[in-house]
Formats: sequence, C-alpha cells, structure tokens
Amino acid sequence: MSKIGLVIKREFDSRVKKKSFLLATILVPLLFPAIIGGMLYFAIEESKNAEQQKVYVLDESGTFNFESDKKYAFEELNINLEEAKTIFTESEAYALLYFPQFELDNPEGITMYAKKNPSLQASSYFENQIESQIRDQKLKESGINEAELESLKTNISLSTINVSDTGEEKASSAGVAYGIAYAFSFLVYMFVLIYGTQIMQGVIEEKSSKIVEIIVSSVKPFQLMIGKVIGVASVGLLQFTIWVVLIFVLSSAVFSMFDLNPADMQTAQQSMSGMNGGNSEAQAMMENSKAGKILNIIYDIPYLYYISVFAFFFISGYLLYGALFAAVGSAVDNITDAQQFTMPITMPMIIGFLGTFMFVMPEPDGNVSFWLSIIPFTAPVAMMARVAFGVPAWELALSMGLMVVGFLFTIWMAGRIYRIGILMHGTKVNYKTLLKWVKTNS
Repeated sequence: MSKIGLVIKREFDSRVKKKSFLLATILVPLLFPAIIGGMLYFAIEESKNAEQQKVYVLDESGTFNFESDKKYAFEELNINLEEAKTIFTESEAYALLYFPQFELDNPEGITMYAKKNPSLQASSYFENQIESQIRDQKLKESGINEAELESLKTNISLSTINVSDTGEEKASSAGVAYGIAYAFSFLVYMFVLIYGTQIMQGVIEEKSSKIVEIIVSSVKPFQLMIGKVIGVASVGLLQFTIWVVLIFVLSSAVFSMFDLNPADMQTAQQSMSGMNGGNSEAQAMMENSKAGKILNIIYDIPYLYYISVFAFFFISGYLLYGALFAAVGSAVDNITDAQQFTMPITMPMIIGFLGTFMFVMPEPDGNVSFWLSIIPFTAPVAMMARVAFGVPAWELALSMGLMVVGFLFTIWMAGRIYRIGILMHGTKVNYKTLLKWVKTNS
C-alpha cells in the first residue's frame, strides 16, 4: 500500500472506530424524524386546544363585517374610541380594530391596538381580511351584486408539468423542489464545514503532541496532508451513505404503516378510473388529493442523479476547503491562533449559503444565482440548490470543471504552506508569513 494510502487508512480507522461516530451515524437519522414528528404532534395538539381569542371591532365607517372563526371571536362596539380603549385594556381581549370614517380609494387611519407585538401571521391575517372586504365594497359600489361577487371568487390548485427538450412531460412541484434545494445545500454546507474543521483540529493536535515529527520522517508532508484530507472525506461519505440508507428504510416503513406508497396509490387510482364510468366520489377525491400528487412527485424524483451530483460537490467542495483547513492547522499551534484564519476561509461558504436563500431559491436562473453556482468557493452550496429546479447541462459541466480547477489550486497552495508550517513551532504566523511560505520553493 502506498504511503498516502496508509495515511488515509489511519485517518479513516481512527474516526470510524470511535463510539461518537457510531452514535452520530445511527442516532441522527432517528433523531431528526423524531424531532419533526414531535413538533408536528405538538403543533396539531396546540391547534386543537387553542382557545378562541376575542377581538373588539370599532367600525365608525360601517363598512366591515367580520365573521368569527376557530381562532378569533369578533365583537362589535358602538362607543367612542376612548371608551373602546378602556374596555380593551381592562379585558383579556387579543386586539382592538379601529376603523374611522375613510374613503374607499384612500383607506387611512385603520389601526390595530394590541397589548403586545402581534405575530407576523396575525398581522397578515387581519390585513388580508381588511383588504378583502375593502375590495368587495369597491366592487359592490361599481354595480356588482352579492351573487355576482361570490361567483367571482375562485380557488385553484395549479398543477406544474416540466417539459423536456424531447417533449417528455413530468409532474413537478415548487414546494418539493424548494425542500430538496434546502436539504442538499444545507447538507453540503454542514458536511464541508464540520469535516474541514475536523482536519484542522487533527493537524493541530498532532503538531502539538510532536507525533507529526515522527510521521514526516517516513512520509512527505504533502502526502500526509493529502492522506488526511481524503481519509476524513471518506468518513464523511460513509456517514452520509449510511444516513441515506437509514432514512430510505424509515421512509418506506412510514409509507407502509400509513398505506402511503405512491405506486399503490397510482394503481388504486387506475383501478377506480374504470369503475362507475369514472364518476365516483372516491375517484374525484383521489385525483384531487394534493397529498397523492406530492407523493407521486416524490416517488418520481431522480434520486440517483441528485445523489451523484451531491457526491461530486461534497467531495470537490470538501477537497477545496479541507486543504485550506489543513494548511491553517499546520501553521498554528492551537485553536485560538487558528481563529484569525478560519473566518476568511469559511466566509465564501457562508456567502454561498445565504445567497442560496436570497437569490437561488427565489430566482434559480437569475444572474446572481448563476455566478454563485459557478464560482468554486460558493458553487458547492448554490449549485446543489439550483439542481433541484433544473440546470442546463452545460452550466452543470462548467461548474464541475471549475470546481476541479479550484480544489487542485487550493491543494497546491495548501501543500506549500503545509510542508513548512507542520514543522514550525512557537512562530507567530500572519497572512504575510503564509504568502511567503507559498512562494518558497525549497
């Protein structure tokens, strides 16, 4: 076995055999579904047990008519504003809505009095209610009667079909794409930073314990760095693979428990289509079920494609950042000294992660999204988000090519720092020193 292979094996074995690795690998796929399930359970229970909150309405304009629902009970007041405020402050009501006399074309002065800052959801709820009623009032004044007004209100469920260059049609969902984009970009961000930091900490520990001086007597510093980077990357890929398998098994078990297998739903839908001329109520419910449509979309996701792209950007992104973390670890003597160098290293990844939510997800094909997914330092996160929405093959190939160039460059640069820094002790290192080591040929 080559010397680099021995270093890879040493790094891989030393981490995989730890109890912490086994616990994290097994517990994480169980922990996250348990947390999400628990949150959903408590959210549902809270919704069921939530008390109806009173909202006073003082409408001097005589325009509004609020209907109580499960969350809010509206009570109209026919008094002046000061008296209404007094009643509100002495009660346990949630809010007081005040509507002065106003013109429909310029609705000003509408105020909500509350004892504490209302949530964004509550504010949006009341704003939508008020806007809807003002809109209806304007339509009525234009000559539209109540029946015609009701007939104008329409609810739709927009189906999305992706059409390929060959004319193949495939159902899609913006919500599913958003979820996939978030999951994969977050995983790349998390894995690269976690395992990159592990490399840096491992190098610092070996350097401070003098073990590295024994190792480099038989292994070149560059070989040691490459071995550590690839070894830790192998641990990350193994852990991710185990997570994917466990999550797939758990998801299949959930589908079986609740009879949510999309393939079975499709079969049932086809069978029902031939019954009663296709006019049964059950058939209509199946065809219009949002859950059924989403499950079918999830069932048809090209998982192999996504996982392959993820593996590439994880490995290439990790090699790009992992080499830099290794270089920093070799240049300092402790974690405290490393802090001045870690922020510049992680900043591009943070920019890519934030840019994913600000630009990529809202507009996957925008100019900013394109450049974030092409520049090697931000591409691992941004491109994984764009892939979920569909990326032209040439853009994906260009991004991958630049990633290869990027990690080869950082490995070369980190290797020149590593070969000198790993044997240096007690030296205060700054950016000028690192640049000097990069330029040093011997």
